[in-house]
Amino acid sequence: MTSTTASQSKSVFLVDDHPLVREWLTNLINQQSGLRVCGEAKSGPQARERILALKPDVAVVDIALKDSSGIELIKDLKQSCPQVAVLVLSMHEEAHYAERALRAGARGYLMKRETTRKVITAIRQVLEGKLCISEGVAAAMATQFVEGKTLSTCSPVEQLSDRELEVFEWLGQGRTTRQIAETLRVSVKTVQAYCARIKEKLNLASATELLREAVRWHERAHEG
Repeated sequence: MTSTTASQSKSVFLVDDHPLVREWLTNLINQQSGLRVCGEAKSGPQARERILALKPDVAVVDIALKDSSGIELIKDLKQSCPQVAVLVLSMHEEAHYAERALRAGARGYLMKRETTRKVITAIRQVLEGKLCISEGVAAAMATQFVEGKTLSTCSPVEQLSDRELEVFEWLGQGRTTRQIAETLRVSVKTVQAYCARIKEKLNLASATELLREAVRWHERAHEG
């Protein structure tokens, strides 16, 4: 690629905590006409710093990052870099996270099991200012608009705030309240308060029930 061609290409920034995924995406995107990868990061704070400096046209972001939340990063970018289009590419099931990601400011949501062709199409769509979501999510959002329903009305987990869901997810991964507190840079008491609200919303009687339900939900959310 010549320097002139590179300067005319749309720049893509990758945010994923798996080096193999970042390498695969870099190779895929750099082979496409009019697209080039300008940088990458494995965590939210690292991504924010580099995106502010590089000002890419689009950021491809995973939901689960190294010691940070993709949803919180998307919210942050919406405030600090509103001109950067965000496309989520994640293993997390869209039924649980697509609506949250879009509310946070993402322009699209794609599962990692999709084809490479679909990934490139999605990047081009968000660059054109279009929304990129699956037919299932589009139908569910239409239902929400018409009937006031959410994407997963049958799931009590949908009552949780983004931060509460983040804590619930980490509990399901086996993290302790102290580890979660260190990651979020808050006190253990604050995490315990989140846990108390989660228990109340999910109608769970004890910390043991909360942990068991978090592990079960985490396994279901990551099936396939």
